[in-house]
Amino acid sequence: MNVIVKATVAMLAAVMVVACSEQGASVKSPGASAPPAASGGPATPQEQGGESGAAQTSPIGGQGGMQGDELSNPDSPLHQRVVYFDFDKSNIKDQFEPLLKAHAAYLADHPDVHVTLEGNTDERGTREYNMALGERRAKSVYQYLTLLGVAPSQLKTISYGEERPAALGHDESAWSKNRRVELDYGNQ
Repeated sequence: MNVIVKATVAMLAAVMVVACSEQGASVKSPGASAPPAASGGPATPQEQGGESGAAQTSPIGGQGGMQGDELSNPDSPLHQRVVYFDFDKSNIKDQFEPLLKAHAAYLADHPDVHVTLEGNTDERGTREYNMALGERRAKSVYQYLTLLGVAPSQLKTISYGEERPAALGHDESAWSKNRRVELDYGNQ
């Protein structure tokens, strides 16, 4: 029994090494150097020099084939799918441009793949205002991706306003995690 388990583990390790080495060359970033790979987790707002944090990772249910592998590989910039915003703003900050360029390149290479851009806000403001702000944030990411060559038919925007917080709390630490757009490849 131990021999079978050891052989299975060795075979799985070999398959993973081959798969990971093949994926590294498949991600292209137009007009810029490759974005940094995901770190162990989201950076704190202080590490980013602003009030919002770095892109954080969120796994998805794979899409099948190579695209699911590229999207779920934690070493790929495509594994990061969150763009954060400053308070009451919808403009994309420079630090998230490499992330969006990587997603734009992926979407341009996979015209059959679709992504939903989910706009979110913190709890401050009225429900109506937050729904509109979430929509502006999602549209900002939509416009950026289309300018990089993504077909509009691949993108869908939706606003959740304050209804889907990523972090609970009533302070800047929680609010900065809630002011975001998530790129969701699973809602097709």
